[in-house]
Amino acid sequence: MEQPRVTANGNVGPIDSSRIPRYAGAATFARLPRLDEVDRADIAVVGVPFDSGVSYRPGARFGANHVRESSRLLRPYNPALDISPFERVQVADAGDMAVNPFNINEAIETIQQNALDLTRDGARLVTLGGDHTIALPLLRAAAERAGAPVAMLHFDAHLDTWDTYFGAEYTHGTPFRRAVEEGILDTEAISHVGTRGPLYGVKDLEDDRRFGFGIVTSSDVFRQGVDEVIAKLRDRIGNRPLYISIDIDVLDPAHAPGTGTPEAGGITSRELLEILRGMRGMNLIGADVVEVAPAYDHAEITGVAASHVAYDLVSLMADQATTSTTAEEY
Repeated sequence: MEQPRVTANGNVGPIDSSRIPRYAGAATFARLPRLDEVDRADIAVVGVPFDSGVSYRPGARFGANHVRESSRLLRPYNPALDISPFERVQVADAGDMAVNPFNINEAIETIQQNALDLTRDGARLVTLGGDHTIALPLLRAAAERAGAPVAMLHFDAHLDTWDTYFGAEYTHGTPFRRAVEEGILDTEAISHVGTRGPLYGVKDLEDDRRFGFGIVTSSDVFRQGVDEVIAKLRDRIGNRPLYISIDIDVLDPAHAPGTGTPEAGGITSRELLEILRGMRGMNLIGADVVEVAPAYDHAEITGVAASHVAYDLVSLMADQATTSTTAEEY
């Protein structure tokens, strides 16, 4: 059956919703073409259905397709950033990586290699998880492509810099400790955003500072305000190659109930989107949105939030690829 699409500047965009209802047909992210339907991708949205690294509630393996279903209402023009990202660059849905659910080490290797393959011709990735374990191989690939350690903004209720769980080095609570140990993060330019909730002890924070992380808690966002947080983050990151990793549990459970390790007192979806938009003009080389667990979602609340976050990440990358906006011009 013919699928009429919106096209502009030689880029193939989403299915035309004025001719085919949004609820019809198979879901791709924002109803964009599959990677095998276009001759290239400047930005690829890829799923990683993997949650073997979780420590509490499972289900994030179903997250990528839930976000795709929840993205059906996304439209081609982003007024918050005044950009039509699908006109600016070719964006495509690369489908899902096939990773081993029974062997974490093998899964990590597969994700890293697939990320390298997808970015071989210069494409940038927005990855839909999956649990936060997947951030480590994605960071490895991003640092290899950048040829140097990368800056990172990590949006999460949790630090994810713990050492092991049950003796396991690779879990959704350990990726950024491993990344620091492996030297793939620029420790002068890394920060958590939105952290909150109880910890195992003060040593968690001491270790985190030792690794070089700055911390912007959810309380900081509330008390200081979005604009001040943006200014601090931009000052810390500068123009370094930047990777953004977003655990959807950075949002308060009122805004994202569908996740594996919810914590009360989180930021709002509005605050998260505004902070991301404040990163406009920065050197964003890759991003992920993880820990969406649809079994705990209601009325697609979490899926819709995650789809809008991914849409703004795509918009930031599209804007960066086609303008000369600099950090100083923000």
